[in-house]
Amino acid sequence: MAWTDQHCHLEVGDAGASQVAEARAAGVTRMVSVGCDLAQSQQMAELAAMYDGVYATAGVHPHDAQHGIAGIEALLDLPQVVAVGEAGLDYFYEHSPRDVQADVFAAQIALANQRSLPLVIHSRDAWDDTFAMLDREGVPDRTVFHCFTGGPDEATEVLNRGALLSFSGIISFPSGESLRQAVAICPLDRLLVETDSPYLAPVPHRGKPNQPAWVRLVGEAVAAAVGRPVAEIEAVTWQNANRFYDLDEVDAAKAAR
Repeated sequence: MAWTDQHCHLEVGDAGASQVAEARAAGVTRMVSVGCDLAQSQQMAELAAMYDGVYATAGVHPHDAQHGIAGIEALLDLPQVVAVGEAGLDYFYEHSPRDVQADVFAAQIALANQRSLPLVIHSRDAWDDTFAMLDREGVPDRTVFHCFTGGPDEATEVLNRGALLSFSGIISFPSGESLRQAVAICPLDRLLVETDSPYLAPVPHRGKPNQPAWVRLVGEAVAAAVGRPVAEIEAVTWQNANRFYDLDEVDAAKAAR
């Protein structure tokens, strides 16, 4: 077993190569690097093709919704692209109008359902509308709320829809008590961990650029919150990510190309 960083944003070029090497040295052998617009999704797909244990997603973040999703579907044909997203609603910054965010989110839910692919959700200050959109459009069979920031009530709503919860370094912050309460009610088979690097570095690296090598620190904070051994959290989150993204199958497809 080893760690899987189920949601990060790797850099390209030499910086990305260093991040991958440092992660592997720290026992993080699988990384899902996430696209937030067409250009970044293309970059992540190229990066994932270069490295064993690195996978990509293709999607449009709510911040970039005004640009639409043209070109995203074609990337989903690539074997190293394992999910749609990150997609969702963000009412904290509202870089795109809410109605545009809603249209683009709905389109990506439809893509995930049509392609039988996982959906990676970003939801910030938009819980009610996020749940309503999923209920209206149909929750994909494999759905994860990345960088979950709610409390037990929101976690219950996520779990009731069959989705997974993914926890970031925020769970290690002193202000993260609501997350620690949320993870305490999360079944182990619905749990994932991530860095969301370069953002949200966990304690004791808070304030520094985050990196996938530090996902173990997130796992340790989760283990402390649920009263389980760190090794168990490592094992279950590896297994959950493998199943959620079909990573063994993806590895075989990548090797066959």
